[in-house]
Amino acid sequence: MIEENIIEVGSILHFFTKINVAVVELSTSLALGDKILIKGPMTDFEQVVESMQIEHEAIKEAKKGQSIGLKLVQRAREKDVIYKKLN
Repeated sequence: MIEENIIEVGSILHFFTKINVAVVELSTSLALGDKILIKGPMTDFEQVVESMQIEHEAIKEAKKGQSIGLKLVQRAREKDVIYKKLN
């Protein structure tokens, strides 16, 4: 069951297990401090966005259409979907 107060922000293209970083293709904007859910067939957790990068440069906000590196608190998988919780 999907919660009503969330929107899809993107999906995971690749995941680097050694550093827990996902390459994410964004379908809407994402900013530091946003609460996100990561969901997939074997994945289901939530966290606060604390670290994002584009081309190894730390950023505070990413916009629709960008590919970013997103630090995650646990393992995710390719094609997992990322949702943003709305307050």
